[in-house]
Amino acid sequence: MYSEEDMLPLSGIQHYAFCPRQWALIHVEQLWSDNHLTTEGELLHKNVDNPFLRETNGSDVISLRSLHIASSILGLSGIADIVEINPSSPAVKDKKTLIESRLFKALPIEYKRGSRKASDCDRLQVTAQAMILEEMWGIGIDTGAIFYWQERHREYFDISDDHRQRVVQISNEMHSLINSGSTPKASVSKSCKSCSLFNLCIPRLAKKNVSEYLSFILNEETS
Repeated sequence: MYSEEDMLPLSGIQHYAFCPRQWALIHVEQLWSDNHLTTEGELLHKNVDNPFLRETNGSDVISLRSLHIASSILGLSGIADIVEINPSSPAVKDKKTLIESRLFKALPIEYKRGSRKASDCDRLQVTAQAMILEEMWGIGIDTGAIFYWQERHREYFDISDDHRQRVVQISNEMHSLINSGSTPKASVSKSCKSCSLFNLCIPRLAKKNVSEYLSFILNEETS
């Protein structure tokens, strides 16, 4: 069980699944740099993350926005973009009564600026949100969703045991790296150029030894 002081940002699940080194540069070395992708993402989240919006849009479904969640088991805390509460009993619509009685189904929804990815990094972030909500509310959640702004489409997915096990693994690895203060070596991929930390990470030097690195730096300075 993790204490409040040991909590790590929930958003780190997506960062770590995308690239462990990116996560460590942000959370271990405290480095950050914006690019047009991160800026667009922040702007698009402004309306989504408005905590004062609790509209039902004329249905029984209640949309909870910018919901603060935390897990002492995973040692993660953060904000869920939207959690839709769907009453399983038509007679119960009050939010407090629903939570206390567990007469509802919950759907965590994450908003992303781009389009669907080949990897599971976005799904793992939503899975972590589902696991935290299960711990907080004593319910079961088997479905998550991601809304991609570029596609204007909501993707639903089943929260599998594999997703859950991967979240636990990532959480353990993140806590281990935080405690050791370690940053993983770079792993060069096609995704590197779209990363806002590209110039801080310098992945092109990932496979160079010390002498090659010093030679590279000298050539950079003299060119």
